[in-house]
Amino acid sequence: MQEFYKKALLAFIVIVLADALFAVVFIERSYLSLPILPGQKGVDGRAVEWHRGYTVSPWPAGAPVIRVDDTMRDGLRFDMNLPPGTPDINVSADLIAADAKGAPALVDLSRYGTVSFLAKCAPANSMVFIISIHDERVSKPGNFFTYPPALTYFSCNEDGVPVSIDTTRLSVPQWWFDAFHRDVSRQDFKLDRVARFVFGATSQSPRGVPSHVEISNFTMRGRDYRWLAWLAALVAAGWAGFGIWFFRAQARAMIASVGSTLKTDLPLVAYRQLTLEPYRDKEKVSVLRFIASNYTNPELDLEGVVAGTGTNRTKVNDVLKSELGMTFTSYLNKLRLTEAARLLAENSGTGIAEIAFSVGYANVSYFNKLFKEEYGCTPKAFRALAVQQEQPDSPVQEAAAP
Repeated sequence: MQEFYKKALLAFIVIVLADALFAVVFIERSYLSLPILPGQKGVDGRAVEWHRGYTVSPWPAGAPVIRVDDTMRDGLRFDMNLPPGTPDINVSADLIAADAKGAPALVDLSRYGTVSFLAKCAPANSMVFIISIHDERVSKPGNFFTYPPALTYFSCNEDGVPVSIDTTRLSVPQWWFDAFHRDVSRQDFKLDRVARFVFGATSQSPRGVPSHVEISNFTMRGRDYRWLAWLAALVAAGWAGFGIWFFRAQARAMIASVGSTLKTDLPLVAYRQLTLEPYRDKEKVSVLRFIASNYTNPELDLEGVVAGTGTNRTKVNDVLKSELGMTFTSYLNKLRLTEAARLLAENSGTGIAEIAFSVGYANVSYFNKLFKEEYGCTPKAFRALAVQQEQPDSPVQEAAAP
């Protein structure tokens, strides 16, 4: 059994290490990260490209109020010069989804729950971030005014402000519901049909002075919980397999261990062997024969052997030590337990309590305890293991042979 438990421990360690490795890989893969870059071709395997654009409404007279720089590869860079006295002007730089032919496209970003970017503004600014989402009941392709604008606000300065936005906390303004006669209580939306991202000025943005804005490291982040489900399934399957192997291998190892123990016990069953040998020492023969004949007596103790053989305690102990290397109590239990093992294997209809009493144990619980210490399993389990043995000359049968 010791060899089996070594193998089981090794297998346990291997599974733990494998699970730890799988956990690192699968958990890492469950974290999704999607950079949104101008000119990027392909989004999660889709043929989508993000085009730069801008929005100005209403169009003011005079010089342009926004200019988008087309040279920045990792984000958006644009300059604004909002006319003074125009708090309601709508000015923004946009990233617009387009297909391979340049036509407006829709992108499924529903797996992503967070938007992050670095915002630099000179001078400091308060801006709006909008995700335009296509609503098939209202939206007209290419007319972004008809797309529900899920929005929030952020601030930025010359040093750069890291911005992280929970997309579940975006809201669609009431004016859009009023304009399209939609129920204002229906604020729920999904990022499964995203048409564009908007970085725009607000009523608190600087007026009458040039304003420079840079948006970089624009990334969508989320979790793909399917990886965690696969991890859980893999771990469960691994431990289930280990459990099945463990109990089957334990049963086989226990059968082998029980057989080996019984074979080892055979030379110690002195009531079958030593009593037949021609010992010159009559006292030794008397002691061994008396114990062999009376071991089933629950009241048998060392004093009873002394009284029954007319030998002193020292002689009894010397006989058992010299012949068997055991104390009186150890040898008595060995005789009783070996006989109990034989009876358990040969008499499947006899109760365990009855067998315990027949070999000299008045207390069944004590018998169960000693039996488990001797054979590594309970009497009930021992009987089941004995049934599983297929060899006709099994150890249990050998132990029963005279």
